[in-house]
Amino acid sequence: MRLARILPPFALAAVLLMAAATATAADPKKIFRYAFEIAETSFDPQKISDVYSNIVNDGMFDSPLAYDYLARPMKLKPNTLVSMPEISADGLTYTLRVKPGIYFADDPVFKGKKRELVAEDYVYTMKRLMDPKLAAPLLAEIEGVIVGSDEALAKARKANKFDYDAPIEGLKALDRYTFQIKLTQPFYVFIYNLADCRVSCAVAREVVEHYGDDIGSHPVGTGPWKLAYWKRSSKMVFEPNPNYREEYFDGEPAPGDREAEEILARLKGKRLPMVGRVEVYVVEEVQPRWLAFLNEEHDLAFRVSEEFANVAWPNGHLAPNLRKRGIQMAQVPALDLTFAYFNMEDPVVGGYTPEKVALRRAISLAYNTRDEIAIVRKGQAIPAQTPYSPGVAGYDPNFRTTANEYSVPKARALLDMYGYVDRDGDGFREMPDGSLLVLQNASTPSARDQQIDELWKRSMDDVGLKMTFKKAKWPDLLKESNAGKLMMWQLGGSASSPDADTWLSTLYGPNAGFKGNRARFRLDAYDRIYEKARVTPDSPERTKMYQELTRLVVAYAPWKVNTHRILTDLWYPWVVGYRRPAVQSNNFWKYIDIDLSKLPR
Repeated sequence: MRLARILPPFALAAVLLMAAATATAADPKKIFRYAFEIAETSFDPQKISDVYSNIVNDGMFDSPLAYDYLARPMKLKPNTLVSMPEISADGLTYTLRVKPGIYFADDPVFKGKKRELVAEDYVYTMKRLMDPKLAAPLLAEIEGVIVGSDEALAKARKANKFDYDAPIEGLKALDRYTFQIKLTQPFYVFIYNLADCRVSCAVAREVVEHYGDDIGSHPVGTGPWKLAYWKRSSKMVFEPNPNYREEYFDGEPAPGDREAEEILARLKGKRLPMVGRVEVYVVEEVQPRWLAFLNEEHDLAFRVSEEFANVAWPNGHLAPNLRKRGIQMAQVPALDLTFAYFNMEDPVVGGYTPEKVALRRAISLAYNTRDEIAIVRKGQAIPAQTPYSPGVAGYDPNFRTTANEYSVPKARALLDMYGYVDRDGDGFREMPDGSLLVLQNASTPSARDQQIDELWKRSMDDVGLKMTFKKAKWPDLLKESNAGKLMMWQLGGSASSPDADTWLSTLYGPNAGFKGNRARFRLDAYDRIYEKARVTPDSPERTKMYQELTRLVVAYAPWKVNTHRILTDLWYPWVVGYRRPAVQSNNFWKYIDIDLSKLPR
């Protein structure tokens, strides 16, 4: 009231407007902290393929569509678009209309001017996937899919340079805010690419051209966050993008989803983002990561290591000492898959002849997945039947395979039958031609991988196969994998869309190499069925195609299909609104609030 007495009306209005703006802005006193177990690889959204890099990029950049934070099953919604894409009756043409008034974060490249997001930015972004110099991991999502992409790629590969100014029939801006995508066939899973940052998060051409090869260190997007501090592979700090559009918390929980309904009731209508700072630490070892959470240095324990299952949630219930501290717990069956891939081009384990198939199948039969679940994962996983996870379109819980059959006698019999025998009496088998047989499995120096290494070694010793291990940090192994230099590597894959295609595409022959098919699996029978499946809508017919693809994977064994993990997250009572995204790589930071009244004094 004192202000009202001494300020003239126009000044009072300005103060009230300023107060209103402050009330809806992110609170700098609210800091959200947690850790990644794997280091980031790049801040260039079209350059990366790993989950953790995608999380941070998804926070700084904007794709046209997004998933509703609260909806289960997953539901797409407009993000930077005015409405959902208009799709022609034949499923071939997508028309997308960008909301006016969305701006990139400030950068010296823009010379002090606000840079608006326009349709041409999305056209340029998707063209980037076709640039041979980028070697985009998600190139397969548009190569041969968008009209004119094959021709543009052929020219670019011949010249080793992509012409961004050359028109492409299937990818063009119609006006300032409208762009159009034309498909060669009605690919029914294509729409999910419009919510995948690696395919469609908008970058500004002038930023990319200015920073050149160093663009991966200079993220400039239209998302809610901007990079404020970065110590490579150690710590990242993100602050709200001052240019971020006006957006408010909302969602569409499924009827009866009590957790989602409670979050919506508490946060609905709050302006996003709500916290003033996000600190992300890279802590590769499980023990220091766990201690940092217990010491309240982190607010969230994101995907707690299974190592602590018997201590933190014995018998599936939060431990009393943690419950007394108000810590919350959520466990979800992940849309994910762990598997070991074999390099099909490797002279030892690769190839399609009967003796090579027999070797891979024997290795798979000899590996005891149930021991991994019981010993390493402390029961926090289930054996996989298929190369895709429960909960995605195309998964049938009644479908069974021999993907996780464990039989040392069968493995030995297969090896004997195809000439893998011990000729020199050292206890290890040789190749059928008598040459040395040594398996080399890649793994990181982490404690979990060390346990898995021991299980692999013991399993292979049981059947007389000599196995060694190539130890390196995850980003380094990723580079070698992209180059086809690893013989074997056990990985975990998270769904990038709620459809089995998200994994099946990574065994499609034309995707061999950096485009996702790390096994470099090329089988005509697989490719023919996959090509038919991806232009078939979700239906019993398509599910049968997915099952036939699964049988081929089990038969030829380019992967040792392993587990589906159960993920556990823990967080302190001052963290409000946390819900693990069904697609792990989706960024959730803008939906988090911090209750300052509950912070430790």
